Amino acid sequence: MTRKKIAIIGAGPSGLAQLRAFQSAANNGEEIPEITCFEKQSDWGGLWNYTWRTGLDEHGEPVHCSMYRYLWSNGPKEGLEFADYSFEEHFGKQIASFPPRAVLFDYIEGRVKKADVRKWIRFNSPIRWVEYNEDAGNFTVTVHDQIKDSSYKEDFDHVICASGHFSTPNVPFYKGFDTFNGRVLHAHDFRDAREFAGKDVLILGASYSAEDIGSQCWKYGARSITTSYRSAPMGFDWPENWQEVPALECVDGNTATFRDGSQKQVDAIILCTGYKHFFNFLPDDLRLKTSNRLASADLYKGVVYAHNPKMFYLGMQDQWFTFNMFDAQAWWVRDAIMGKIQVPADAAALLADVAAREAREDASDDIKYAIKYQGDYVKELIGETDYPSFDVDGACQAFYQWKAHKGQDIMGFRNNSFRSVITGTMAPVHHTPWKDALDDSLEVYLQN
Repeated sequence: MTRKKIAIIGAGPSGLAQLRAFQSAANNGEEIPEITCFEKQSDWGGLWNYTWRTGLDEHGEPVHCSMYRYLWSNGPKEGLEFADYSFEEHFGKQIASFPPRAVLFDYIEGRVKKADVRKWIRFNSPIRWVEYNEDAGNFTVTVHDQIKDSSYKEDFDHVICASGHFSTPNVPFYKGFDTFNGRVLHAHDFRDAREFAGKDVLILGASYSAEDIGSQCWKYGARSITTSYRSAPMGFDWPENWQEVPALECVDGNTATFRDGSQKQVDAIILCTGYKHFFNFLPDDLRLKTSNRLASADLYKGVVYAHNPKMFYLGMQDQWFTFNMFDAQAWWVRDAIMGKIQVPADAAALLADVAAREAREDASDDIKYAIKYQGDYVKELIGETDYPSFDVDGACQAFYQWKAHKGQDIMGFRNNSFRSVITGTMAPVHHTPWKDALDDSLEVYLQN
C-alpha cells in the first residue's frame, strides 16, 4: 500500500506544530505519511519571521508579516510554552516572562531544528489553488516555485491549511481619509514606533493591537496617543498623554471628529481594525468562512472541515492559548490522518459538534470564561492523543493573573514573573522595566 501524501500550507507556528507532530510519531517508530509543507516566505516562523517589507514582497506576493520591530509578547510565555520543549531546555536557563519577538522566534526555531523537519518544507512556494477531485478522492494543489518562477501541480490525500489569520488586514474607510494630510496605515504595515516620535497619533480600535501599538508609540516618544473605540473603551489607567474617545466620524485636513463631537489634531492614523480569514487559493467548497471567535465555523473539533473531512485547518480560532493549542490540534490531526482517531463520516454529526461548541461559547462573554473555554478545548484534544499532558489549569491561572496585572498597571504588566507549568520554575524579573528597555535584541534580553 502506498503511503498517504499530506500537504501542509504554511510553516508558521501551526504548520511547524504539524511537522513536529508527525516527526514525534516517526520517532516512536510509527510509519508516517509523506509530508510536504509549502511556505511562501523564504524562512519559517510565519508572523514571527520579521521583515522590514510592507505591501508586496520581492516576488510580488502580499507580505505575510504583521510583526513590528519592538514587539514583545503581550501575554506571559508560561501560557504558550511547548509541553515537549521548555524555555529552560532551549535557553539553558529560565528567562523572564515576556520575551521580545527575536527571543520567541529563537525558541520556536529551536524546537523544529532539534526535530530536523526543515527537509519537509519547500520555501518560496505560495499555493495558487487547491481543488478536490471527487472521483479520485484526493486534492490537486497548484504551487508557484518563486525561485524557478514556474508553477506545477501535485496530488495529495489530505490538505492541512495552517496559513494563519492575522495577515490580511480589514481596512475600513472613513470620510476624509483620501485627503488626510498625514499617514494612514493598518497595523499590518506598522513596523517601527520611532517613526511616530513627536507626533500626535490616532489609533482606531480597542483590542490588543490598539493597546500594544499605542503603547509602542508611547514608549518610543509619540507626543500623544488617542484611541477611538466603537463599542467600549479599553478602560486602562493610561499615561497622561493618552486619551480614549468614541468612534471616529470623519477627518478634515488634520482634524479628526468623533461621535461625541470632540475633535483632535492628528499627524497619523493607525487602523487597528482586525484581520480577515482570507484564503484566495481555496475554492468555495473547501474555504473556511468564519469570524474571529473561539468556536470557528464549520470545524469539527475545531480542526476538521465539516464539508470535506479530508481537509483540516489549524490555529483558526481567536486565541488565548497559542503555540500549545496549535500543538494539541496538530497531534489530533496527525492521529485522525493516521487512523488512530475516527472522524464521523456523517456531515450532520460534524456540524452538530460545531453547533455545540458555538452554543457553549455564546453562553458567556466573560473573559475568564473565554480563557477557561479555550483551556478546556486544549485539554479535550490532548486527552485524545499522546501529546505530553501539562497543567492547562495552571496556564489559565497565569492568564487570569496577567489580566489583573494589566488592570493595575497597563505600562508595567510585563515587569511581572510567572511560574512555568512545564518545569515548575519561577521566571526571573527582567533586568530592565519594559518602558525603559529600548533594545529588544536576544543578546540584551538574555542578560539576566
